Amino acid sequence: MKKYLTTAFLLIGFGMTLINAQSNINTVLKPSRTEVIEPIRKASFTTSNGVECKERKQGGNPRMVSGYLAFDGSMDGNRQVDPQIAVGGGYVLHGTNSGLIIYDKKGNFVEGVSQNCFNKGIDPKLFFDAHNKVFGFDLWNPWDAEKKKPVNISISETSDPTGAWNTYAVPAREGVDGGGIGYSKKWIGYSFPGGKDRTFVIDMEDAIAGKPVTVFHFPGSLGHPIAMQDAIEDLYFFQITRTDFIIRRVVTSKDGTPVCETVSKTAHGLKYFGWPPQSPQKGTDQKTSSGDRNPKNLVFQNGDIWFSQAINYQGRSAVQWHQVKTDGTIVQTGLISSKNSSYIQTTLAVNKNNDVLIGFQETSDVMFISPRLTYRKASDPKGTVRKIVSLGEGKGFTDGVSWGDYSGSVIDGDNFMDLWTIQSITDINGKGDTVIVKVPFN
Repeated sequence: MKKYLTTAFLLIGFGMTLINAQSNINTVLKPSRTEVIEPIRKASFTTSNGVECKERKQGGNPRMVSGYLAFDGSMDGNRQVDPQIAVGGGYVLHGTNSGLIIYDKKGNFVEGVSQNCFNKGIDPKLFFDAHNKVFGFDLWNPWDAEKKKPVNISISETSDPTGAWNTYAVPAREGVDGGGIGYSKKWIGYSFPGGKDRTFVIDMEDAIAGKPVTVFHFPGSLGHPIAMQDAIEDLYFFQITRTDFIIRRVVTSKDGTPVCETVSKTAHGLKYFGWPPQSPQKGTDQKTSSGDRNPKNLVFQNGDIWFSQAINYQGRSAVQWHQVKTDGTIVQTGLISSKNSSYIQTTLAVNKNNDVLIGFQETSDVMFISPRLTYRKASDPKGTVRKIVSLGEGKGFTDGVSWGDYSGSVIDGDNFMDLWTIQSITDINGKGDTVIVKVPFN
């Protein structure tokens, strides 16, 4: 999707314009309104309303790259492919602006369909909920004929993504872009920019069962919803301002409805926090978007919140990553930077032992946009990562600034140990191909 919003405007959507009532740490916020949504039930991944969807076969080609299992994801994208993955049930589910694809964990193609098979939409964000053993993702459709701009939340009924799915089209009429999705054992949460009510939650159990779900809308934005890898029902949200980390959570009240509590508001004191500048690329004066100071995915693991972000470090885009307690204090922060290259479009994954993978891309005036990762073991010195690993080398330059949400990093939901990443790489025409890589932690 062509990003017609500036990064600064997205900050307004997710962070800066929260309702005044949220400024009080002791505030308990109730939903502003509710609505009941009937499911669009799919008998299988490849059927929609009883009609077989046209197959979309992409990627595969498993191989070893820098000592790691790698295989191709989407290979037909433009600069806006927006790739994401989720891993569990023996499968890798891959989503882009063009469709959804299933691979086995050895990198072999299983099934694939257009996103039109899931009520249409773009800007997918994916997860595997290991607590309930289901997949989930969102698709935002701003072009629907009914002008509801629905956020289509799709949940599989089992850990087998080739089987039945339930899709819920939640109206977001004042939405101006796709948002972020998170989950806990109890709740699915979504926040997006635009309008008065920018966050909603639905009950995970009802969605898995394909029942009508009550959508609980909250005023303002609660922040970015977090992937709750700890086995708890509360769903946390995270917001960054220029000065503070603000942490909220949705809890279940006595009557079973969700309410929001502000857990902490703490000055982060980060030295490097400016928006990342656009980055150069080989063979052209056209610079490319470096990403967002706001994290694209956040993880809750072993009681802490983990994320990475792109920031301005000495005039270049660099990657900064964090482990943060729920009271907002920083356990550790790390900086990944280069004097000669820009590091852009980052995401982070963490396993049950607190080992961390950080995915991103590298670009400079002497190289094209190329996929990278680094990792750390929990026993490594705080704030440090190991040597950067090349996952391939770009072959062409992009013809525009926009470079989408071109990164995804996740845990393997089957063992809570191995970590995976998907990164974009420019092909000879400057378009965004993708590579999916497994990093085992035994």
